[in-house]
Amino acid sequence: MNLESRIRQDNVSRMYNSLFKPGSIVVVGGSESLSKPGGKVLKNIVEHGYKGTLWVVNPGAASVSVLPSFTSIGDIPGTPELAIIVIPAPFVAAALEDLGRIGTGAAIILSSGFGEKGEEGKREEERLLAIANSAGMIMVGPNCSGFMTPHYSGKFAGIIPEMKLRSIDIISGSGATVDLIMEQAVLRGLSFCNVVNVGNSVQTGIEDLVALHDENYGDESSPILMLYVEHLKKPGLLLRHCRSLTGKGCAVVAIKSGASSAGARAAASHTGALATDDKAVEALFRKAGIIRVKSKMEMVDVACALTATGGRMHGNRVCVITDAGGPGVMASDEVERQGLLLPPLREKTQERLRSVLPSEASVANPVDCLATRTDAQLRQIFTVLEEEEKDGIDVIAIQVANPGMSHNRKIYREVLRAMNTCAIPVVTSLSSVTTCEGLIKEIAAEGMCYFPDEVNLCSAIGKVFHRPRLFDPPDEIPNYDKAAIGDILEHEKGILSSESVSGVLLKAGFRLPQQEEITSEGQLEAAYAEICFPLAMKVLGPLHKSDLGGVKVGIGNREDARSAWGKLMAIQGAAGVLIQQMVDGIEVILGVSKKGDMGHLVMFGLGGIYTEVLKDIR
Repeated sequence: MNLESRIRQDNVSRMYNSLFKPGSIVVVGGSESLSKPGGKVLKNIVEHGYKGTLWVVNPGAASVSVLPSFTSIGDIPGTPELAIIVIPAPFVAAALEDLGRIGTGAAIILSSGFGEKGEEGKREEERLLAIANSAGMIMVGPNCSGFMTPHYSGKFAGIIPEMKLRSIDIISGSGATVDLIMEQAVLRGLSFCNVVNVGNSVQTGIEDLVALHDENYGDESSPILMLYVEHLKKPGLLLRHCRSLTGKGCAVVAIKSGASSAGARAAASHTGALATDDKAVEALFRKAGIIRVKSKMEMVDVACALTATGGRMHGNRVCVITDAGGPGVMASDEVERQGLLLPPLREKTQERLRSVLPSEASVANPVDCLATRTDAQLRQIFTVLEEEEKDGIDVIAIQVANPGMSHNRKIYREVLRAMNTCAIPVVTSLSSVTTCEGLIKEIAAEGMCYFPDEVNLCSAIGKVFHRPRLFDPPDEIPNYDKAAIGDILEHEKGILSSESVSGVLLKAGFRLPQQEEITSEGQLEAAYAEICFPLAMKVLGPLHKSDLGGVKVGIGNREDARSAWGKLMAIQGAAGVLIQQMVDGIEVILGVSKKGDMGHLVMFGLGGIYTEVLKDIR
């Protein structure tokens, strides 16, 4: 590693440690009042066991929460690695300047009243950006709810769960969304490691934190990264680092909101963000290996499926186990809708299951254990499947209700044992969320992630199996002459001529039917000699040819060709006619456009006059 790379890596590590593992923190605006963000964030840091040095700056108090309080930042007896700023917006810039002077490496600005409020706030954000950049400081916010890591809980609102290594990380553009995701996820048995809200992301946005996450990814890092995105400012950065994370085994699950016009307006009023073309986002996410979801609940569902399977689901063969017929039918339907397989179990497997279950039970797949199922029976079922179907089943989806025939505690514990030990991944639906509410909370606290519905379970398994796969484009494309294409396009402006289009396609390696451009009726005979009937004839000049009747196909003789010539040349703006050999096949459409920082977007799909109606494009 050269000196420049070493310096950069040291800086990346320093920024990461300052934000996620600070040895010292100052809360600028910390107070005793729990009705104020400064009081809440300080309380959370103290009560959740921060082990570093903690300072408070509050001119109106000599001490806060048993901690000495300093009148100004300059009075702090040391240099804090991280500053959490919780003071009114008009005073933030001055505090940031003071922190820069003493060498603080990172600042998280919780204060609101900036770009989300209008133009004046945006100008103040530019001032904050200039101060932070000048000081070499990484700045998150303003208008964010803070950070939670295994080292400190620097967040002032919402749920504060226990942070665990190698669980789930969240990077979000919305603090409330972070809280609502965690509310559902913790209830479902999921745990979190690093939880981050970027707020207005004036300097450091979601893409920058994904890059930091990637560049510091290691053995103790989380295998799942959740993203809530309202605006993509640096799509190329996101693409590069999500591809890298996916390659390292980290599953990235993301919501991109603001896809509709109404959503874009809501995003703008929330953080000053702008929506990005949704088709471009979809293509970018696929190329990056990101699993895209539409809602918080779907995000939690996918995280549960990823956690339960632990990267061990290598195929699409599902075995469904239930204790009631109806849920088994609905689960089977969803398995098929998701493009997964529900293969019949082997005859030997069925024979062994028949010896375990009552004669009226179903053992083909789905396996219906009936309402009388016991924990001993479940243990034997898992054993049989593991011994007989390890190479025939890729995932077990089990649904457990509360038939009332026995207490579910032993049943749940047997399922949890299988989730932890079975060679085939086990994903669980615990359906009786009312009658077994307390027991489900108990088992979730012990580490069982679960679904309340078997259809959602199978849907999530489908999303995990069909997650985008990374691929690398070839280094060289056969028959692609880049230099020749450049020569053709060098002097072109605006709409390309049909001659230039044909030249570009030929130099790119496409095969074209025989064709010729003619500008007079006298050239028709020469064209017949070169191109055999039947022919297609298209007017040259106007863009939207079909709308004007400018395309004639299936022309089988000279008389029809002369008639077509006359009709085409009568169209306003006609400059000539393109004559082409008729070919059979499926008509497709191919296009490419430049989407700003998104890069080039390639479109391919079913062509013809119904392209816009069918929208069968990728």
